[in-house]
Parts: sequence; C-alpha cells; structure tokens
Amino acid sequence: MAAAKGNALGKLGKLTELRQRIFFVIGALVVFRLGSFIPVPGVNPEAMTNLVNGNGLMDMFNMFSGGALERFSVFALGVIPYISASIVFQMMGAVVPSLQSLRKEGEAGKRKMTMYTRYATVALAAFQSFGIAVALQGQVAAGGAPVVYTPGFGFIFSSVVGLTAGTMFLMWLGEQMTERGIGNGISLLIFAGIVAGLPGAVVHTLGMASNGELSLIKLLMVFALALGVTAFVVFMERAQRRITVNYARRSGGQKAYMNQSSSLPLKINMSGVIPPIFASSLLMFPATAVSWFTTGQQSRWLQDLTQALSPGNPLYETIFSVMVIGFAFFYTAIVFNADETADNLKRSGALIPGIRPGKATANYIDAVMTRLTGVGALYLVLVCLVPSFMQSAWHVPFYFGGTSLLIVVVVVMDFTAQVQAHLVSHQYESLLKKANLRRN
Repeated sequence: MAAAKGNALGKLGKLTELRQRIFFVIGALVVFRLGSFIPVPGVNPEAMTNLVNGNGLMDMFNMFSGGALERFSVFALGVIPYISASIVFQMMGAVVPSLQSLRKEGEAGKRKMTMYTRYATVALAAFQSFGIAVALQGQVAAGGAPVVYTPGFGFIFSSVVGLTAGTMFLMWLGEQMTERGIGNGISLLIFAGIVAGLPGAVVHTLGMASNGELSLIKLLMVFALALGVTAFVVFMERAQRRITVNYARRSGGQKAYMNQSSSLPLKINMSGVIPPIFASSLLMFPATAVSWFTTGQQSRWLQDLTQALSPGNPLYETIFSVMVIGFAFFYTAIVFNADETADNLKRSGALIPGIRPGKATANYIDAVMTRLTGVGALYLVLVCLVPSFMQSAWHVPFYFGGTSLLIVVVVVMDFTAQVQAHLVSHQYESLLKKANLRRN
C-alpha cells in the first residue's frame, strides 16, 4: 500500500505542468479569499453584518460572494456582473444579426465578443455598486446603528470605484485561472465562495442539534438528503441519451469498409447550471433594490412584494421554477443546433436507422432533445427547490443545497475530468517518446 502511494506521488512529481497549474489555481483562490476581507471604507462592519443576516435574498448573494457582502469587501459583487453580462451576450448572439456574424468569424469574433462582455461587465458593476452605495446610506441596523458612518458623495464614489475594481480584478483572475490553471476560472471562484461558507453552516447546524433546536432524527435526515441529492446530481449530469448512428459502406482503392455503427450522445442537462444562476440573478437584484429603497407606510405594498419574492415563499418558488424551465429550453436551443448536427451527419455519410437524412433527421434530433430538456429542466427545479423546502420547514442553514450544490458538483466534476485529461495526455506523450527512441 505504501509502495503504491509512493508511486502515485512519484508520478505526480514528474507531471511538472500539471503540478504548476494546480499550484496556480490554489494561489489564485488564496488571493480571492484574502481579498474578500478587504473592506470598502466608510461602512460599520457590525451593522452591515446584522443587515445582511436574516435577509433571504442578501443571504443568498452573500453565499455566492463567499461572505464578502456582509463585510462589504471590494469583492462584494463577486463575478455575478460578469456572469450576467456573459449570459446576456451569449443569448443575444443567437438573435442579433451583427453578433451572429461575429460568432462565425472564429477567433477574431470571439475576441470582440469578449471585449464587449468586459465593457458590459464594467457598466453593470458600476450601476450595481452605485445602487448599493446609495441604498446603504439610508439603512440602519437592528440596534439603531447606521450602516454608513459618513454618507455623501465621498462614500458613493469610493464604493463605486472599489466594488467595480474588485469585480474587474476577479474577472481577470478567473481568465488567468482558465488559461494558466485547470478548469473554468469563473466557476472555480464561485465554487470557492460557496465552499467557504460550508464549514460555518455545518458547525451552526451541529450547534442547533446540541442545543435541542434540531432533533437528531432531523439532523440525520438533513445529511442523508445532502448525500442523496449529491449522488442524484452526479447521476443526472453524467446521464446521456445515445442515438444510434450508422455509417454507410465506403470503398477506397482496394479496401472496402463495412457498415460501422456509432452513437450520438445527447446530455439530459445540456444547459448546465446557467438556468438557476440566471433565474436567481434576475430575482435577486430587483427584490433587493426594492427592500433597500422602500421605507415607510406609503410603500407597504412594495415591502409585501419584496417579502413574497424572498426564497422560501410560494411566489418566489413558482416564478423561479418557471424561469428555470424557460431558460433551460432557451439556453439549450442556443448551444445545440439540431439542423447543424443533421448536416454534419449527412456530410460524413452517417444516418440514423429508419430516419431519412436531412430535414427528417434534424426534426428527429430536435424532438429527442426537446424531451431530454424537459426532463433536465424538471431535474434542475427539483434539485433547487428541495433544499429551500428543508430550510423553510426546519430552519436549517442548508447552504449545501439547491443552486449552490449544483454548482459545486458540476465544477468538481469538470475539474476532475480536466485533471484526468492532463494525466492521459501525459501518458500518451510518454509512450510516443519511448516509441521514437526505440525507432531511433
């Protein structure tokens, strides 16, 4: 056993590039966590923490930022503006003719789309930071202490500059992690923010059990549900519908090739974690703005609407479910084109048994993809809503669930797959080098 571990460590030591990439990712995550503790000047930290805690919408936003919001750190906005801008431009790329032409220009068009996304990120981050700064000036914590020490232009200016610069730095850091590390850098930053709050939630849950606020049976059910939902997410993310594809008989010179069978894999959840993230973002910011900017009896109906749009309430869960299903179908239609797939099959001499090539094949693939997307959308809704029901029923800080659990599992699976790809490529390179040496 010890010899096997030693061999594994020895092989890892030889993988210089992989080791450097992993160390770069770890270093970038350390920088991200350190930056989440650098506050924007002028905010009362205790009052800000009291303001965030207990607010469902702000708790959710604080979870995605790794606790940076309750400290009003320069990373308080996180990468949410960049994600929102990226999703918007990706969706617009499917309907706006000018952006459609950019998508077809290859690498040059991709660079232009990235540039437009960055500009939109700056504008969106500046707008959100300005709204947050203006709203915080009129907020008072539960104890009567003001959240902002000295309201005015100076605080608004420093908040806009600090929060916007923090978001742009995280965007740059995520791009560097993607290029020089392993996995998607933006996803890893969100992953780090969610996982950072997990130990505190577990300790708090265990404290509730020890104080008698949560029975032992309910505690065991919570952890069993967490493990069960995790296994269910892994199963669904790997699930595929494989359509049998036959290649026609080919002849080349004196060689003849018999019919070959292959498969066209279609994922059940083609849209990934985009639908719940986008639905949460759209529901989060309007309701949060209303909760901050409305005070007094004259806006009582707005306050009631804000309460109804908080996680755990029936109106929020209903709108969230509808939006997740809608975005799942819309985003799948963007990333998967049945007509293009059918054309590729026709050009390669492949056909689906019993289906005519061309338009009939495209209609068949589209029908299968529609049914798969329906199942995938229901799966996303189920995974996102079960933890909310648990939290509202038992008042458990079930942060490791719903959208957060989906993001964590998908990011870990992607990271593991890319590490395995690096290991396999290294093995192939070693075999090629040995073969070349033997030939020489």
